[in-house]
Amino acid sequence: MAKANDRVANMFLFLTFMILSCLLFITLAESNQVTNAVNRRRALTCLKVVNVKNGDTCFNVSKTFGLGSDVFNAINPNLNCTALFVGQWLCVDGTLS
Repeated sequence: MAKANDRVANMFLFLTFMILSCLLFITLAESNQVTNAVNRRRALTCLKVVNVKNGDTCFNVSKTFGLGSDVFNAINPNLNCTALFVGQWLCVDGTLS
């Protein structure tokens, strides 16, 4: 009787280990796909640029050219809107591919 209980316990532990291993494998595989999608870079092609003039802000430049803030920020990556300087080039028309 004791050997039968040991077999059942060992089988239970083995199946539990296998199920947890499969779940871990699936989780790692799924997270890798998400990471690859996030890290994929999109190529920016700027079709029209303007120079910053005295008093310009990201907000008024984007509104002048009818761009929402999300589009303006997408076509001007790494732009620091609090540190614009006269003569700086801003993209006001572009594509992401």
